[in-house]
Amino acid sequence: MALNAREILGLLLIVVGIGFDKQWWVIPREWAPWQPLHVSDPLTPITRWKLSRLKRSRDDCLAALETAPEGTLGYTPLDDYTPVADCPLTNVVRVRRGETTFNRSFVASCPLALTWTLYEQHRLQPLARELFGQSIAQVQHYGSFACRNVYGREKGRRSEHAGAEALDVAAFRLSDGRRIEVLKDWGGEGKAGTFLKRAQEDACGLFGTALGPEYNAAHANHFHLGMRGMSFCR
Repeated sequence: MALNAREILGLLLIVVGIGFDKQWWVIPREWAPWQPLHVSDPLTPITRWKLSRLKRSRDDCLAALETAPEGTLGYTPLDDYTPVADCPLTNVVRVRRGETTFNRSFVASCPLALTWTLYEQHRLQPLARELFGQSIAQVQHYGSFACRNVYGREKGRRSEHAGAEALDVAAFRLSDGRRIEVLKDWGGEGKAGTFLKRAQEDACGLFGTALGPEYNAAHANHFHLGMRGMSFCR
C-alpha cells in the first residue's frame, strides 16, 4: 500500500534522527545553533544569532571569550557596578588588547568584546593583510562607555554607550607605522579609503549597528560599532 505524504515525512524524520544519533553526518559547530560559539570558528549566519543569546548569559559569554586563540585577547571580567548614577553596567569586561593594541583599555559589555574579537580575527586583520600586505598594530578609539542619551540630548532614549555596548573607532595604525584615519581618509581613492569603506561594510552583520561618516556629521571622524539592532549599517 502506498504511503501518504505525512507518513513519508515521518519516516524521513526518523531516518534523520537516527543519522544524527549514529553520527552518520555531523553539522559543523559554526552552523549548529545549539553549539557554543567559538572565536576561531568560521563566521556563518548563525554567528550573529549566537551572539544575541549571550547578552543575558554572563557565564556563556565569558566561556566564549576564553576560546580566543592565545595572545589575541587580553581582558578582565568585571563585577556588575554603577559608575554613574542611572547607568548600571552588567555583564561587562575591561578589554586591554586584542590582536592589536589600543590607545587605552576600555570597558565593554561582554558581547561587544566578543564581537570585536570576531571582527578583528575574521574580517579586519584579513582585510589589512589583503590590501597592505601587513597587519594592523593598533586601533585608536574614542571610548565605549558614556552615560548619556543618543547625541547627548536632554530627552530621548539612552545611547548604546550608556551600557558600554558600543565602541567608537577613529583610526588604525599598520605594522609599518602608517596611520589610517576615518576623518582624513574616508572617501579617498587610494588603499586607505578602500580599507575604511570595506572595514565598515565588514562590520555589518556582526555588529547590530555600524555607522560611519555617510550616516551624519556626528560620525565624520569615527565608526560607531554597537550591539543593538540587526545590521543597521550606514
